[in-house]
Amino acid sequence: MTRRIGLLGGTFDPVHNAHLALGRTALDTLALDELRWVPAGMPWQKARVITPAAHRVAMLQLALAGEPRFRLERCELERAGPSYTLDTVRELQLWEPDADWFLVVGQDQFANLHTWHGWQELLTRVTLAVAARPGATPATDARLQGLAPRILPLPAMDIAASALRQRVADGQSIAGFVPPTVARYIEQHALYLRDGAHTGS
Repeated sequence: MTRRIGLLGGTFDPVHNAHLALGRTALDTLALDELRWVPAGMPWQKARVITPAAHRVAMLQLALAGEPRFRLERCELERAGPSYTLDTVRELQLWEPDADWFLVVGQDQFANLHTWHGWQELLTRVTLAVAARPGATPATDARLQGLAPRILPLPAMDIAASALRQRVADGQSIAGFVPPTVARYIEQHALYLRDGAHTGS
């Protein structure tokens, strides 16, 4: 039986509860055997400084514990140069060419998909799955109008990693926005503090 594997990429700086809700929705809606979380090594479209990979990986490992179908995929961290999703998909499909691959993206990512490196080839290699809030229609560029991606219904969870980093910098609690283990890790390692060694901002 063909394995169904999903990919969910991002900086995960930090990983939060909306990410996890999307991951669980993808598992169920797409009937995935496995969802691989792919932390970006050098996200070429990000202007800000990213928190060191070791911290982002550690937070992901804490957040993903307890769901056997979640798996951490390190290939972008181990590959030199900019992190292009197409390169990641090519690499993973070399190892498992007979699997069905699904790429999970948010609405903002979908709207900008035409700016991605090699996006036309990417769409020949994966089934696109777009997270959308109830009643929302993902906006697209004219070049994407012919696509019919799978839609993943998202609960109304308004959480952004940038806002969480700001809350920590302002001395506010992020309890309820991230798993308790992740909140403890951020506190223990003084992440995102304005005067911390690794602000991630």
